[in-house]
Amino acid sequence: MSAAPAIGKPADRLRPGWIHPGFRLIEGGHDLGWPELAAMPLPAGGAVVARRPSQVLAALAAAEVADRGLLLTRGGEAETAGWDPGRGFSVTLESSGTTGAPKRLRHDFDRLCGRLRGVEDSEARWLLTYEPATFAGLQVMLTAAAAGATLVAVPQDRTGAGAGGAIAGLVHAARVHAVTHISGTPSFWRAFLIALDGAELPLAAVTLGGEAVDQPLLDRLAERFPTARLRHIYASTEAGALFSVGDGRAGFPAAWLSEEGGGGPEGRADEDRPGLALRIAGGVLEVRSPRAALGTAGGADGWLSTGDLVERCGDRVLFAGRLGGLVNVGGVKVSPEAVERRLLAVEGVADAVVAAVPSPITGHLLTATIVPVPGADEPSLRAALRAATADLVPAARPRALTMAATIPLSAAGKKSRKGSA
Repeated sequence: MSAAPAIGKPADRLRPGWIHPGFRLIEGGHDLGWPELAAMPLPAGGAVVARRPSQVLAALAAAEVADRGLLLTRGGEAETAGWDPGRGFSVTLESSGTTGAPKRLRHDFDRLCGRLRGVEDSEARWLLTYEPATFAGLQVMLTAAAAGATLVAVPQDRTGAGAGGAIAGLVHAARVHAVTHISGTPSFWRAFLIALDGAELPLAAVTLGGEAVDQPLLDRLAERFPTARLRHIYASTEAGALFSVGDGRAGFPAAWLSEEGGGGPEGRADEDRPGLALRIAGGVLEVRSPRAALGTAGGADGWLSTGDLVERCGDRVLFAGRLGGLVNVGGVKVSPEAVERRLLAVEGVADAVVAAVPSPITGHLLTATIVPVPGADEPSLRAALRAATADLVPAARPRALTMAATIPLSAAGKKSRKGSA
């Protein structure tokens, strides 16, 4: 693969239009602006192992000037075999691979920025909880950069909402830098609330994404940060940024669905989501997305399967797990995420994860790991957890309940479910 064209000396490089002149990046002990980013070493072949946001932003700027594709990989060496940077500025990202092998998906940069408001907000201080080279991480970085805000990052070997020390480091950074905006997965937020304990944090915006959001967590966040704007975002590396929900309720309004798949005659959810259409097919959410990755427009009719199981409950559409995450227990397909949602609603549960383990008799069994709130009575909690799943089919009832202080998360801030089948 040929090297990217030369782009001139750092001093000659102009600031990209998507980076506001007031943008600052606090990365570890360094305070960086555009002059410092412009002086960073650039990837020679259009591919970069991106562990720090400064690397991503500098590489994006270089790729834009060179009008070439950029490959952002999340760990190890940048494997470029079979990858062509092509012509025109684009960004190739890797999916999380939570329920399968990661995929590389190429995005047109303008479409990647399609839902970014670009409203100036120099007082905002964002905390980066996602890996920089992920779709969600890129959205946070570009939002902060466009607004002229401050982005606070905690460089780690496995940046993001990892277990233990990673969460503690993020809590420390949030408090030291008086962070006002945080976006993270629901799993991150549960761990963050536990680590934050009773400490004060002046949050103006709380955003969730990357996993299905449950009502108990939304209620806890609204109570903990009563003055913050609370919303959850639906997006994926494949489909792009689709919509956000800000009414404090899990799922999204069923009114956004129609026989044509969208919330109106033009096939869109509302004026804020032009070109987006939603429908349910075989229990799976399908979308027509104006911001999908290149080459993933869907089938002949343009519909793209998200792989997310959903169910319509009155005026709401709720998420019920991943199609690829269904587990065969004695011939019955069950969703660990749906069972997990039951457990998370039990009073006294701070966090929970349901996973599948091999069984010589039934193929798999479900087990649950529970993080109780401080001071919870364990016998009473166990009884409540059993009662919460008593009406489920036997295959969907966890055979073992284990109490733990924390639940390990992947580098993407999610509960890994690899191995479920």
